[in-house]
Amino acid sequence: MLESILPKILITLIVVLVLVILMCGYVKAAPDQAILISGLRKNARTLIGRAGIKIPFLERKDVLSLQLISIDVKTSSSVPTADYINIMVDATVNVKISDKPDKLKLAAQNFLNKKPDYVGSVAKEVLEGNVREIVGKMRLEEMVNDRQKFANLVKENAEPDLAEMGLDIISFNVQNFVDDNQVIENLGVDNIVKIKKEAAISRAESEKEINVARARAEKESNDARVAADTAIAEKNNELALKQSELQIVADSKKAEADAAYSIQKEQQRKVIEVAKTEADIAKQEKDNELKGKEVEAQEQVLNAEIRKRADAEKYAKEQAADAQRYAAEQKAKADLAARQADADAKKYEIEKAAEAKERNAAAIQREGEAEAAATRAKGEAEAEALLKKAEAMKQYGQAAMVEMIVNMLPEMAKAVAEPLAAIDKVTIIDSGDGAGVSSMGDYTPAILKKTIEAVKETTGFDLTEVMKASTYDAKVNHNLNVSGVEFSQKSE
Repeated sequence: MLESILPKILITLIVVLVLVILMCGYVKAAPDQAILISGLRKNARTLIGRAGIKIPFLERKDVLSLQLISIDVKTSSSVPTADYINIMVDATVNVKISDKPDKLKLAAQNFLNKKPDYVGSVAKEVLEGNVREIVGKMRLEEMVNDRQKFANLVKENAEPDLAEMGLDIISFNVQNFVDDNQVIENLGVDNIVKIKKEAAISRAESEKEINVARARAEKESNDARVAADTAIAEKNNELALKQSELQIVADSKKAEADAAYSIQKEQQRKVIEVAKTEADIAKQEKDNELKGKEVEAQEQVLNAEIRKRADAEKYAKEQAADAQRYAAEQKAKADLAARQADADAKKYEIEKAAEAKERNAAAIQREGEAEAAATRAKGEAEAEALLKKAEAMKQYGQAAMVEMIVNMLPEMAKAVAEPLAAIDKVTIIDSGDGAGVSSMGDYTPAILKKTIEAVKETTGFDLTEVMKASTYDAKVNHNLNVSGVEFSQKSE
């Protein structure tokens, strides 16, 4: 029985072992990667975008990335061209590990389990060397004008070197050429000048062709216009001649018709005039009758209009008289109100002036009383001296008195003017004839005059005679009479 079960157990173990190997050794490669299975065979198996079986413990799995690797190729220093111009090249290159079996085998030997950055750095060194090599073989102008040719030459030159590593160049694009001496820029300026020159020449030729075509078209247009005007003038002349002929015929027919019409019209006029005369006679008779009635009616209307006009004029005059009377009353009232207002204003000013005068008079009175008290005190003190002075003056005689009175005249005038100087404000009410102002101006002379008269009455000494001392009579006749004292000098 054991012998019969043993084969089944072995088969089962084999099946389980195969399943375990399948489950542990199943490998699936993505489209952008290559899986290399090696170990049992001399040449490794390659899986790209498909699945496979790896025997555990007996075979190994390695991966190569088939993705694009972008490399920025820049020459680290200036490179001289075939025409000995130093430039620097900036290019972008895309490379990848080749999926071809022979190149893939080389790539596996060089880059197995390496990162894309490492592959890119190795490829960059190779590409920069090839760029320098191609730059030294080409002229600058040729490279600038045909970048694609430069890129193709570099690509063709670098492909064998990269193929030995298992790499393919997918694209090579030149980004820029840079030189330190601005040669490329000057080439561009030269090309710009050439292009502008060619454009200017082309534009001038085009404008010349346009002007020639325009002149030709204008000439053809002018010839056509002249021909058309000539044809129109000829047709107009023919039309004018035809119209003249037709006008002559029409005028003849019209003259004949006008003559016949005139004759017929004259006959009709005579008949009409006879009938009109008879009608005028009848109408005149009727008009005479109507005029008589119209005269009567106009007389009645005229009488009525005269009465109405007289009534209207009378009413208008009455209204005008009322209006004038009303206007006069209003004007009188307005004048009365204005005069009343002026009188009130003047009354108010008079009252204010009177109050001011009263205040000024009171102030003057107080000041006068104070001065009088001082004067009395002073006078009492000086009375004795004056008495002695009077006795002395009696001894001097009238001549000394005259000298003293004359010397006192300025003080007298000052004393008369001092009360006026103490007045702060004076309001003059004048009726319009200037009497108020003149009376204010005559105040000081009047007081001075009264003072002189008082001196004359008390002392018998006339100051006016002294003042006449400088007159013509005093100087020529030497005749001067002072208070009964007569001084007479005869001319020598």
